[in-house]
Amino acid sequence: MGKVIIFCAPSGSGKSTIISSLMPRKELNLFFSVSATTRPPRGQEQHGVEYLFLTPEEFRAHIAADDFIEYEEVYADRFYGTLKSQVEKQLAAGQNVVFDVDVHGGMRLKEYFGDSALSLFIQPPSIKALRQRLEGRGTDAPEIIQQRLDRAAYELSFAPRFDRVIVNDDLETAKAEAYSTVSSFVS
Repeated sequence: MGKVIIFCAPSGSGKSTIISSLMPRKELNLFFSVSATTRPPRGQEQHGVEYLFLTPEEFRAHIAADDFIEYEEVYADRFYGTLKSQVEKQLAAGQNVVFDVDVHGGMRLKEYFGDSALSLFIQPPSIKALRQRLEGRGTDAPEIIQQRLDRAAYELSFAPRFDRVIVNDDLETAKAEAYSTVSSFVS
């Protein structure tokens, strides 16, 4: 039976980079959770691979049947969620299932899976450092950066609720700490 690894972090904390460094490590046997969404496929995305693509009506029927561990309506009729059956299928196949979610989704997943889940919060060394990273990307307007920083301050307040907080002050150190933590958990 596989285990669940939950990653949460404010935007710009390096979470995706850290997860990307772990996924190819064969000894960890990591696989991404396949979430359900009502958005249409993009590019070469395939049903059952990147996402389970559902209509809003199908998604609502799953909500009514209590089929989701967690879900959110991001915009009108634009849902994202984690189906219990999909994760249970992956775990039964022996996969260690990785989630990259917001803090609320992370807490719901940890509550649902309990000790079968490891929740990791990737934290920037400071809000100032986070601002520098976001500005350094050169991809967002100043008002978007400020919104992300305001959101980050809120998300950071949840860090103590996670099993492990990894401060990403030095990326290589943070990657090594994440590897060590995940490896110990799945062994």
